[in-house]
Amino acid sequence: MLQQARQALAVRLREIRVEAGLTASALAAAAGWHRTKVSKLEHSATMPSAEDIRTWCRLCGAEDQAAELVSSLVAVDTMWTEWRRLERTGLRHVQEAVLPLWERTRRIRIYSSWLIPGPLQTEGYIRALLDATRRRRKLLDDVDQATAVRLAKQDVLYKGEHRFAILLEESVLRYRIGGPAVLETQLRHLLSVMSLPSVSLGIIPLDADRSLLRPVEMFFMFDEVQVNVEFVSGWLRGTTPREIAMYDQTFGLLSRMAVHGKRAREIVVNALDILGG
Repeated sequence: MLQQARQALAVRLREIRVEAGLTASALAAAAGWHRTKVSKLEHSATMPSAEDIRTWCRLCGAEDQAAELVSSLVAVDTMWTEWRRLERTGLRHVQEAVLPLWERTRRIRIYSSWLIPGPLQTEGYIRALLDATRRRRKLLDDVDQATAVRLAKQDVLYKGEHRFAILLEESVLRYRIGGPAVLETQLRHLLSVMSLPSVSLGIIPLDADRSLLRPVEMFFMFDEVQVNVEFVSGWLRGTTPREIAMYDQTFGLLSRMAVHGKRAREIVVNALDILGG
């Protein structure tokens, strides 16, 4: 998503230059830039600054388009957030920052191939995840406060008109986050929350036919407004109709591979049996 957005901005800048009848070298000379700068901007090798865009539009006689392009630049800049930048003041802040989004969203769709997602996590599971993150990234120790905030956020399961559709890969039920005792409690909690009217939990079996789609990155869809995609180094936020549609289609494909209801419960119970040896 991020690279596509950068390329779209670069293409638009090139179109403006071509429509103005300017060569790349002429535009660079008029702007007082190095002769290679225009090429780098048009091939998204370098991102423009807001001032670069304003200068570009002024010299191309397209000043009326500058504000829109600067807004696009801001959108691109805010699509990617590094965990390092977000967590510099602690893990509690990260948990608190997303509360407004969760509270105002009515339909939340989550897919995870890595771990049981936040709304369904037990205190022990949350604490194990956050403490591992703190140690790995050498953050200040506010795990107790961050755990409390994440637990409080789970109120959306029980209050209001929120609806959750959650898909898990079966392998997620086997990952011993926090150790066997923590995982056992977590799996039993899954069996409990599956009965909530606000929750639809689907599990994609290990032996499901994956010909159409392999396991993909963890993502969260908030109504038809925003999708957040998590990676090791940070997360991407997508808000364009095209991005939303792409993940909507992906969620649909994954849903068709998943089992629900009694069959899903059987898979969780089986994971418990395997854990117990």
